[in-house]
Amino acid sequence: MQVKVYCRFILFLCMLVLCSPHSLAHPEEIKRSDFPSGFIFGAATSAYQIEGAYLEDGKSLTNWDFFCQINGGRFGKVNPSGIMFYNNIIDNLLAKGIEPFVTLHHHDLPQEFEDRYGAWLNPLMQEDFVYFAEICFKNFGDRVKLWSTINEPNLFAEMAYIKGVYPPARCSEPFGNCSFGNSDLEPLIVMHNMLLAHGKVAKLYKDRFKSEQGGVVGIVISMFMYEPLTDTKLDKEAAIRALAFNVAWGLDPLIFGDYPPEMRQYHGSELPQFSLEEIKYINGSLDFIGVNHYSSLYAKDCTQSYCPLGGDHAVKGFTYTTGERDGVPIGNRTGMERFFVVPEGMEKIINYLKNRYNNMPMYVTENGYPSPQHQNLEDTLQDSDRIEFHKAYLAYLAKAIRDGADVRGYFVWTLMDDFEWDHGYNQRLGLYYVNRSTLDRIPKLSRDWYKHFLSYDSVDNERSNREKFISNKIQNYINIRSS
Repeated sequence: MQVKVYCRFILFLCMLVLCSPHSLAHPEEIKRSDFPSGFIFGAATSAYQIEGAYLEDGKSLTNWDFFCQINGGRFGKVNPSGIMFYNNIIDNLLAKGIEPFVTLHHHDLPQEFEDRYGAWLNPLMQEDFVYFAEICFKNFGDRVKLWSTINEPNLFAEMAYIKGVYPPARCSEPFGNCSFGNSDLEPLIVMHNMLLAHGKVAKLYKDRFKSEQGGVVGIVISMFMYEPLTDTKLDKEAAIRALAFNVAWGLDPLIFGDYPPEMRQYHGSELPQFSLEEIKYINGSLDFIGVNHYSSLYAKDCTQSYCPLGGDHAVKGFTYTTGERDGVPIGNRTGMERFFVVPEGMEKIINYLKNRYNNMPMYVTENGYPSPQHQNLEDTLQDSDRIEFHKAYLAYLAKAIRDGADVRGYFVWTLMDDFEWDHGYNQRLGLYYVNRSTLDRIPKLSRDWYKHFLSYDSVDNERSNREKFISNKIQNYINIRSS
């Protein structure tokens, strides 16, 4: 594998918050002190999405390097350049008082694994992932205490093996038109292997590293909140089913030892079975739940009627999801098609997790606002919509915490404009603007707001001064580019 420790770990850049709970006022007045003592705030990044270094220092091709060109052996030696690179990142974060929150696998993996045995379609991938995790624990675990194994396995299974828009681009009709794949079966196999890999890594950490290093291990799940499209019983059941087939698909096995009963009911023998030995190490293998939540959607029942886009298939839970009802969007639109601004969805998804999983510790590991596309530079930098988005979502998160939810952190996606997978460079979610030609980075108004928020300053103080600050940044940037 020649390492692959240049791979691909996502660093959640976090700051520890030392403050006491405070009564929540109007969402526009949300303050850091509305969150519990010890609550973590940060900004999230992903290695492949921001680092570049296409073939630097002995790094081999990843699946995304290979995939993006289209319009070593197993258990190999560790790449010392990769180890040094991440050691430097971790050491510099700690020197600045920032605690690293590391995710081992964030969508990309060595292309060699795809070529050799089909990557996550093959149980062999579990062992390669455990080998990689062990390298990371040995080299970084003395300083990293917060570990997530896999980012959004449910989303990866959907995008890569149902829709076929992520590598290895496997799918079948009616979900997509790929050269290979079976959208009804392969996502179930891929998810099964990822969950087993997580369980093995969690067991490895508990057995060999936890007593000395004192860290915790979780997983990150992509989570929309779902509302019934109509008030009918069928659509209400469809909304519950949508949560089970998306959220509980990735969490029930790791907390209860089996897939959700809703999935067993509709998939039958197609859904893989866990052996008694596997149940022993996956059941209870989570120390926390990572919550990637951006938006909410409507859910429509497809058990009694035809639905488009595969909604009438078991792999989608016989549920069709949409962001509109009678032509009216569920919330304000953003720059991404299915991302609507629905702040109350944050409270609802947290309460769903609290109730289903006995209030297990949670971190909101991603939440962010995709700016409308084709903005001019000034509108991009003066991103007041992003500020209002985070203020509103944070207000509903604080309400859920006040009502007893054990949420311990919130991470903005993302620190800087990045490569947004199948959206390429067309989406901007960062607190920093990145010029694609020069790689210059300019703080947006949202960065300035977040800085004030984390510094206990009023979020509304001196708005005009901050806008003047951004205007000066724009003018300085123009002067530099013209000189």
